[in-house]
Amino acid sequence: MSPYSCSPPDPGAICFGLSEELDRQSCAAYLRLLGRTELAQTLSSRLSPREIEELIDLISSLMRKHLTTPEYHSLFLHEQHPDPDLDDQ
Repeated sequence: MSPYSCSPPDPGAICFGLSEELDRQSCAAYLRLLGRTELAQTLSSRLSPREIEELIDLISSLMRKHLTTPEYHSLFLHEQHPDPDLDDQ
């Protein structure tokens, strides 16, 4: 299971706790499954306002911690950063 594969992730291949490499691959697959439109719409419609706030706070915090500004713009927003020379590692 490649974390960067274009094919749909195999939920049966997701497991945690065996090795760091497998945890990372499983995490990538898990995130891809969470991004499916039907799941995103269903889950978001059932979250409380507090749960929505907690989820967005956690994800935003992790992105700020682990992505540069250009990576945030290209990987999350799918756009070019307004100042491509800026790299705030």
